[in-house]
Amino acid sequence: MTTPGAAGASEADVLDLSGGPDAGARVARAEVDTIRTGRLAGLSMWAAIWVLSWPILVESFLTSLVGLVDTTLAAGLSEAATDAIGAAAYVQWFIQMIGMAVGVGATALVSRSVGKGRQAVADAVAAQSLLLALLASAVVGVTLILTAPIIARVLNLSPDASGALVLYLRVTAAAVPLSGVLVAGIACARGAGDAKRPLIVMIVVNAVNIVVSWALSGVSLAHTAIGPGGEAVRRVYLPNPFPFDLGILGVALGTVAAWAVGAALVLWWLARGTTGVRLRRRRLRPDGRTLSRVARVGLPNFFESTGMWLGNFLVILIVGWMAAGGEGLLGAHIIAIRVEAFSFLPGFSMGMAAATLAGQYLGAGRADLAARALVRCTWIAAGIMGSMGLLFILAPRAVVGVLSQQPIHLEYAPKLLMIAGAVQAPFAIGLVLRTAMRGAGDTKVVMWLTWVSTYAIRLPAAWFFSGVDIPLGSWGVIPNPGPDWGLVGVWVGLCGELIVRALLFGGRFVHGGWRRVRV
Repeated sequence: MTTPGAAGASEADVLDLSGGPDAGARVARAEVDTIRTGRLAGLSMWAAIWVLSWPILVESFLTSLVGLVDTTLAAGLSEAATDAIGAAAYVQWFIQMIGMAVGVGATALVSRSVGKGRQAVADAVAAQSLLLALLASAVVGVTLILTAPIIARVLNLSPDASGALVLYLRVTAAAVPLSGVLVAGIACARGAGDAKRPLIVMIVVNAVNIVVSWALSGVSLAHTAIGPGGEAVRRVYLPNPFPFDLGILGVALGTVAAWAVGAALVLWWLARGTTGVRLRRRRLRPDGRTLSRVARVGLPNFFESTGMWLGNFLVILIVGWMAAGGEGLLGAHIIAIRVEAFSFLPGFSMGMAAATLAGQYLGAGRADLAARALVRCTWIAAGIMGSMGLLFILAPRAVVGVLSQQPIHLEYAPKLLMIAGAVQAPFAIGLVLRTAMRGAGDTKVVMWLTWVSTYAIRLPAAWFFSGVDIPLGSWGVIPNPGPDWGLVGVWVGLCGELIVRALLFGGRFVHGGWRRVRV
């Protein structure tokens, strides 16, 4: 029989089939005894899942709330402003991918180092990760300032929406390095097992974003519903008392202020060492070996995320090509995404908890316990997200009415949420396993599976069911052979792909190759 610290735990231990009255007790002791250093030391697996997941869940909720607040305020301005914020959301997703890619490498390396009891290595990884995130994000920020008008033209927005988008992107681009530091710093803390301080950071970020954006935008908060005669009935429940009326500029300045405060708070805690890793000045000098290790794990995640981003950007183009488009359709698409995001937050939090546990258990030589953590987190996420999917199916219009006052949003967004609600359980499976395998360092395979799912299934299905012809300028169009279901058809394709994604990552989990990856 293998010892708790051995790398080759038997399959019987993994499946609880070893027999005898002591089998469960042996596994429980192994869960407690395996992680001997860091903030998870001495915790059972269930306790560790709870300690990691609930702060990440709340933190993720608050992260999504930043974007939701921007979208809601924009919807209070106009349909054009909502379209601009919707387009900007995809650009900001790309911006955050820089910090996230570095963060994936940081989480994997920090968690492995903590699992092995190598604190000095964890500290070095944290410092080099922040340095890499800062430099890479600065390059992206400058590029975004220069290319903002080109992005607006490619998206085929109305003149008002294009002007708002360029303004928003250029203002927020100046603070992109702060966003990179914020995301990478939070990833380092998570890898060390500290999920509470990242939560506090996001509470502060949201408070700053909400107050500053609302104060400067001049928007009053309201609820809109469809009356008996089909008319939109608007009721203001929180008038804006501030003397500013900056519109989309005020929303952008709120985002910048939130990133600045969040980055400062993360750096302060890392410098004090209260997150489980310490940021030391001497570690900030570029170290080629550590930088290459972070990049080796993080770059595949960046390429994976870039592939996903490009795929979803092409979906945005499909929406823009729709003959019935015009102002409002893109906004409806984004509002539905913002609402659905609150459903997959439990899946994301469970995935991040599984990522940290997988890294620390693998670092301690217990691949069997890493697999057990992934299974438990996946079932929890599937149950919660499946239940939230029922809410999308049963009461979508009530949810959308809180977020937008525009009739076209009230017409389309509830239909999209009903489609999304039907696939939340398989969405959870794919989301948790994919996130956890990244944390284990299996980023290359995750990248390839994501690309296959995105470009072989997601994009073709979204285009086919949309009924939209692809314009080729003077060369004509590529005719669509599918049904003309418009925006609803796009979501049928997008949500159908989530089922395929769950099968792909479930297969990788069963294969077990993610256990043997070296970082």
